Amino acid sequence: MARARGRRGGGKPGKAGGAKRAGRPEPLEDLRGRIDAIDRKMVRLLNDRAGCAIALGRIKKARGLPIYQPAREEEVLGNVQKSNGGPLQSEALRRLFERIIDESRRIERLATDGSGAPAADREAGPGDPKD
Repeated sequence: MARARGRRGGGKPGKAGGAKRAGRPEPLEDLRGRIDAIDRKMVRLLNDRAGCAIALGRIKKARGLPIYQPAREEEVLGNVQKSNGGPLQSEALRRLFERIIDESRRIERLATDGSGAPAADREAGPGDPKD
C-alpha cells in the first residue's frame, strides 16, 4: 500500500497536502490553469469574430443592408446547435451565442455610425497579437 501511495503522491512518505506533488500541479490547480488558457483563447477568438462583425457591418452599410438580419442570426444559432457535441446543452449554447450576436450587432452599429468602434472597448494587452 505504501508503494502505491508513494507513487500517487509522488512526494516523500508522510508528506501530505501542498500545492504540488512531485512537481506536478494538483488536479484543482491544473484544471484552473487549463480554464485560464481556454479563456485566453476564447478572448482572442471573440475579438477575431468581432473584427469580422465590424467588417460585415461596413459592407452592409455600403450595400444599404440592415445590421439586424434575423434570418442570418437564426442560421448562425442553428449552426452552433448542430455542431454541439456537449456537455453543454444546445439551449445553453444558443443563449451564449445570442449574447455574442447582440454584442456583434452593437459593435457593427458603432463601427458604421461614423464614430468607429471605441478604442476603450478594446484593451490592448499581451494576449492581443495573433498567434
